[in-house]
Amino acid sequence: MTLDLSVYLVTDSTPAILKGRDLCAVVEEAVKGGVTIVQYRDKKSDTGVQVETAKKLHQITKKYNVPLLINDRVDVALAAGVEGVHLGQDDMAIEVAKKLLPENAIIGITASSIEEAQKAVAAGADYLGVGTMFATPTKTNTKSIIGTAGTQAILEAISESGRSVGTVCIGGINASNVQRVLYQSRAPHKALDGVAIVSAIMAADDPKAAAAEFVKLVSSPPSFVRSEVPTPARDTSALLEQVPRVVQEVVKGHPLVHNMINYVVANFVANIALSMYFFPTAPMQPMTFANDL
Repeated sequence: MTLDLSVYLVTDSTPAILKGRDLCAVVEEAVKGGVTIVQYRDKKSDTGVQVETAKKLHQITKKYNVPLLINDRVDVALAAGVEGVHLGQDDMAIEVAKKLLPENAIIGITASSIEEAQKAVAAGADYLGVGTMFATPTKTNTKSIIGTAGTQAILEAISESGRSVGTVCIGGINASNVQRVLYQSRAPHKALDGVAIVSAIMAADDPKAAAAEFVKLVSSPPSFVRSEVPTPARDTSALLEQVPRVVQEVVKGHPLVHNMINYVVANFVANIALSMYFFPTAPMQPMTFANDL
């Protein structure tokens, strides 16, 4: 299965979230809506219940070709035959997990600092769960709340590792902040590969619609960001390649250009504008602008 982290669902089996609904039914609706990977997280049930639930969930996720990971419990992952695990900093060491799990198993690691992230990358993690992004009812430890600035610092640090490692952020992500989180977390050389969602999908009245909304938001540029020329801003040669196209668009549109200049260079600027098929205007007084038009 392809590791697509874009819309990463973390389950929550608590009554306040499920509201009497069946966990497997909620997960299936979310997967139908476009969730790309599922992590089964259950801190309270005994091992037998977790294995049984994991097997039921796996029947669902396999049907849609979506990987299923188990939070913390390597033994449950092995018993259920799922695609991998997600390990916290206090869980089994990744080196040990690699020895126990199949060679192609997916292993994700939680990282809340640059040091934790670099260590996980060096140990061979397939992806990092970066966070906590924002405080939530289940994540109140302020030491692990790193926000977009902390996430950006981690992304920049691991971009220098020489290994391609997937990254998702987790903690308080919802439809109203997901695009801003993705945008503000971007480092110069690396961006998040996705977002991990818990209650915004699991507690939604319509998990399928909620998941579909996240798919749309994650895959679309945010409205508050201006469209950019798809070339590296600091790559001079790449920018120069865009010049002919830009000039052609200018010739088609014949834009009006208001030159903010002084008397000394007025003629020079006007001639440059005319040579590029602009309509130049450089009024020095507000009342003369209408005459130029």
